[in-house]
Amino acid sequence: MEYPSSLIEEAVNQISRLPGIGKKTALRLALHLLKQDELETTSLTAALAKLRKDTRYCSTCHVISHTTDCTCKTIKTDLSTICVVEDTPDVMAIQNTGQYHGMFHVLGGVISPIDGIGPDDVHIDTLVKRISASNGEIKEVILAISPTMEGDTTAFYITKKLKGLSVKISTIARGIPIGGELEYTDEVTLGRSIISRRDYHQD
Repeated sequence: MEYPSSLIEEAVNQISRLPGIGKKTALRLALHLLKQDELETTSLTAALAKLRKDTRYCSTCHVISHTTDCTCKTIKTDLSTICVVEDTPDVMAIQNTGQYHGMFHVLGGVISPIDGIGPDDVHIDTLVKRISASNGEIKEVILAISPTMEGDTTAFYITKKLKGLSVKISTIARGIPIGGELEYTDEVTLGRSIISRRDYHQD
């Protein structure tokens, strides 16, 4: 693809690095931004820069936040359950079902040896510490991890780490297709899978 200028080409190359955006879509976006008032474009770049600079992760649950204080423990939160998910979009998806009112724990990924991601690269140790420090207040851990090979490996590892702690371990029902991504599951199916969760067994 030929571009009218190197500036357009550079913008297209950067925009097309975003997930789901090809070169043609990136070109349309770049040309659209070029036609807008300069203030609109600079506002967008300023918002993105602020997002990157000021975003923090809760030091307890690892959910995206603007502060390092825990965002999970609110007056409406059931403090007896923790729902373990892969990333923040999964938190949002489960919250949108209206079927879960407990705390969350974001792993920040799943164990994937082929990608060089081991247990120490995700937030499993902090999960174990949260449960150990709760003095029995946390009674159930719900594993809401995408049913992929990597997700199942991660779930199996977590149950091994939690062995010996007096906490029930359950997993969301398999209404979610095998190999599917949790954040793309419709809210009705996801909500039912939370309600119909079952005890986790290391088969």
